[in-house]
Amino acid sequence: MPAADPAPRRRPTTAGETTAENPWPVRLLAAKMDAYIAKMPWTWVEGQVVQVSDRPGSSVVFVTLRDADTDMSLPVTIARRVMGRLRDALPDGLSHGTRVVVHARPEFFAKRGSLSLAADDVRPVGVGELLARLEHLKRVLRSEGLFDAACKRDLPFLPHTVGLVCGRASAAERDVVENARQRWPSVRFEVREVAVQGPNAVPEVVDALAELDAMVEVEVIVIARGGGSVEDLLPFSNETLVRAVAKARTPVVSAIGHEVDAPLLDLVADVRASTPTDAARRVVPDVTEELAQLDGLRHRTRRAIAARVEREQHTLTALRSRPVLASPHVLVDQRAAEVAAQRDRARRALENRLERAHVDVEHLRTSVSALSPRSTLLRGYAVVQRPDGELVRTPEDAPEGTRLRIRLPDGEVGATAG
Repeated sequence: MPAADPAPRRRPTTAGETTAENPWPVRLLAAKMDAYIAKMPWTWVEGQVVQVSDRPGSSVVFVTLRDADTDMSLPVTIARRVMGRLRDALPDGLSHGTRVVVHARPEFFAKRGSLSLAADDVRPVGVGELLARLEHLKRVLRSEGLFDAACKRDLPFLPHTVGLVCGRASAAERDVVENARQRWPSVRFEVREVAVQGPNAVPEVVDALAELDAMVEVEVIVIARGGGSVEDLLPFSNETLVRAVAKARTPVVSAIGHEVDAPLLDLVADVRASTPTDAARRVVPDVTEELAQLDGLRHRTRRAIAARVEREQHTLTALRSRPVLASPHVLVDQRAAEVAAQRDRARRALENRLERAHVDVEHLRTSVSALSPRSTLLRGYAVVQRPDGELVRTPEDAPEGTRLRIRLPDGEVGATAG
């Protein structure tokens, strides 16, 4: 008997139940996505128009809407009757770069696997509303401290290389480069030409800023653009660009528009220049002014040194004119006279002391001579002693036959007691 057909496999009902052995076919995935997206509600979406396709005889207008901050876009289909309501607000219709708000619902085309928006209302974003949004963003960024003066960095005095972000073949580039080289001819530039208005401006400026910031030789970056309307300058108030400048390692100079223009980039940049020409003056010094300052400083230094030498010369002259320096031997003569006087006093004191000592010695000699036994002997007396040296004072001290010594003033004689 022929083998029975295997039972058909059950398709997974959810994506989490799929496996390599039991996957979803593409048609089922597309159907699931279509069903899911169809449940999404109508929503208001804001973006910039980057492409408009208005084919004659078509009931719809095809528009590509791009996010203002990132390189992301979606196609939008707008009924022609809806476009007719825009004539009062936009007499020329939608154009590249126009910022709009659309009321749309996502649509998924399963056969092509593409997503688009179907809009039933389109409203241009007015200048007043844009300014109100910018004011709100300014308050948010200021509260985060991005505009604080403490975050500002000083520009280098003489940068070797200047990074420049500007429009393609723009007057702003010529103003910055030519004026900077007139002031300092040896300055080098790393120029990045980008879109400075429209939907591509923000990503291109941010990419150029990141590229220049990564270059070690670039010491300062100038972001320059000529004047324009509020809408034209909107990219330089974009939150993504402002935060990128705040995070940059290299000091940034903002030179956007004219003096009256004030995009948020001016507030976050380290230095704000009123015009691109002013930016050139701020990033490099003027060689003529610097040489003039050097000459002035050299003259001031020379005058200061000459004045100092003259003051010191006057001081030396005054010191030399003093009596002690005019006749320096006076001090020596005074000290010599003092030494001589002290020596004379010492000599006289010593002589007086010796004379008094001599008188004392003579007095003592006279006293000793007067008290000496010899003086007594000279008067006729004699001293009788026995051989053992004992004095003979009585006859009993010298029995008969005792040998005696008789001391006289000028000598002695021997005798025998009888």
